[in-house]
Amino acid sequence: MGAYLWKINKEKFHKTNLFLYSNFIKQNFKINTHGDFNKIWKWSVDNPKIFWKSIWDFTKVKGDLGNTLLKESNIFYKNRFFPDARLNYAKNLLKKNNEKKSIIFKSENGYKTALSWENLNLNVTQVSNWMKSNGIKKGDRVAAYLPNIPETVIAYISTSVLGAVWSSCSPDFGIAGVIDRFSQIDPKVLFVGDKYFYNGKKINILERLPEVLNKVSSINKVVIVPYPGTEIEKNKNIKIETHHWNELINLKDKKKIQYVLSNFNDPLAILYSSGTTGKPKCICHGVGGVLLQHNKELQIHSDVRDNDRIFYFTTCGWMMWNWLVGALASGATILLFDGFPMYKKDDLLFEFASEEKATLFGISAKYIDALNNSKVVPKNNHDLSKLRTICSTGSPLSKDGFKYIYNKIKKDVHLSSISGGTDIVSCFVLGNLFQPVYAGEIQNKGLGMDVDIFNEKGLSIQNTKGELVCKKPFPSMPVKFWNDDGDRKYKSAYFEKYKNVWHHGDFAKITDNGGFIIFGRSDTTLNPGGVRLGTAEIYGVVEKFDEIQESIVIGQSWNNDIRIILFIVLNKGYQLTDEIKDKIKKAIRINTSPRHVPSKIISILEIPKTKNGKLVELAVKQSVEGKTIKNLEALANPDSLEQFKNIKELNE
Repeated sequence: MGAYLWKINKEKFHKTNLFLYSNFIKQNFKINTHGDFNKIWKWSVDNPKIFWKSIWDFTKVKGDLGNTLLKESNIFYKNRFFPDARLNYAKNLLKKNNEKKSIIFKSENGYKTALSWENLNLNVTQVSNWMKSNGIKKGDRVAAYLPNIPETVIAYISTSVLGAVWSSCSPDFGIAGVIDRFSQIDPKVLFVGDKYFYNGKKINILERLPEVLNKVSSINKVVIVPYPGTEIEKNKNIKIETHHWNELINLKDKKKIQYVLSNFNDPLAILYSSGTTGKPKCICHGVGGVLLQHNKELQIHSDVRDNDRIFYFTTCGWMMWNWLVGALASGATILLFDGFPMYKKDDLLFEFASEEKATLFGISAKYIDALNNSKVVPKNNHDLSKLRTICSTGSPLSKDGFKYIYNKIKKDVHLSSISGGTDIVSCFVLGNLFQPVYAGEIQNKGLGMDVDIFNEKGLSIQNTKGELVCKKPFPSMPVKFWNDDGDRKYKSAYFEKYKNVWHHGDFAKITDNGGFIIFGRSDTTLNPGGVRLGTAEIYGVVEKFDEIQESIVIGQSWNNDIRIILFIVLNKGYQLTDEIKDKIKKAIRINTSPRHVPSKIISILEIPKTKNGKLVELAVKQSVEGKTIKNLEALANPDSLEQFKNIKELNE
């Protein structure tokens, strides 16, 4: 059990959205939960139709709910919530039209700009009308190759005005990665940035464009978007019809926004799996499912209120970007940062959060680890008095990470560790304000998400490691995978392991507190001697060493068994000695078990990661074992895999 760290005080408790929601269901459904989150959760999964209708009503969704709450099916993923509902996603994000700020942007070099709700509405009107006049209609795909800037948000919302389908790649994706994704969905229009900046370096995006257009032949129009605060780059090699962003937003069109109504389960956006085992899967998410799930998570779980300021450090190639933009539907201002999060100063993101009085600040577990290792103390240098919630995701947050936040960032804050994924564009497990925070534990299951832990036989288990599953359908299931004949890819992704139960691929356990510990992806679970071990347990020990900057763990196939291999990147001034190896092994043995102790500890120069900063244990394992890694474009640093090939020590 993790150490007790925090609980909301009674005065603040009665002001929370979760408290208001508990009163709402008491008044409307005669459900008296007495402030017990588990009772609310139990009611939500036992009564899914009524529960999700309550979220529609409580969060004031704009649209016609229709008469059917759930079209049921014996096949899990063919259940359809609100099949005759009619709504428009953009209309729900643009509930305001005033002079208050809707978007605030800052680049790594300090350039800052802001957009009022009035200007956001105007720009969306102009861009959506331009797209309509250029033949974009409901169901058409619109692609974006853009940094995390206000124009990206405008283009996304404008696409949804028309009922068209959005799909984006961040500019850190290389040419092959973009082609692998967009060539599968046949977009008609491409919004592309001219450049972006990362750690002081200017990277030209337009230079990549001719090759992309050559391979994605469906694109017939390009809109070039200049990076905020800079002059636009020139490129004369683009052979198809090209438009400048300013051309779109300077249109003298005074028409109101013409919202196209969609069905609840019509496609809103296509996101991509980030695996390294083949072409990315095109995961198609529905209009209503995304809106309803995000409203629930932001307002009820994360306590986002009208006029709050929400900051999540993300790129537009990660699902957390969609989650962040979804906060507009709650009346919140969203804060966008683009660039390297530690450019010239380790606490650059906290500077932005402090300047703009962020109420929710979302960061990755790896970023928290980096701050901790650099001994940064944000509370000493920044005014975080408005900050009520810190979210952490991307990988499991260690106990030390939890303690660092309360000791070095803010004592009175709700730390909401969250876990879900691109597959559901939301969370299975996350925080809530009715329960305490314990070190190393995600607080509870998401409302309406019938989450459990199964063993290999498909039986529910408590306080034992197993597979994270969801036993009942939910609105943000993918509508489909694009170009997936007979739902073959869909079924293979989630329903092969357990019959008619969503298998998410996370190795986890439920604690005595009812919280969750995530041990990493189950396809990278270590299995020496047939005993399943989570990589996160080893990382939790190793990351405490001053000598070690980063690490990655794999299970190497060896002598008809699996042996554990630990690769480490050393901090400057250290060399890997037998003494350090012994110290690491001893710490792992004491803090986990003898089974966790690696057979080999090997020093490397760089850790391979995805574009989202996630470790790729499977790709490293494949590289060590001489197997082909098909989707190198999913990696931020694919060349780093070369160092794992033909290591003499791994053949002994």
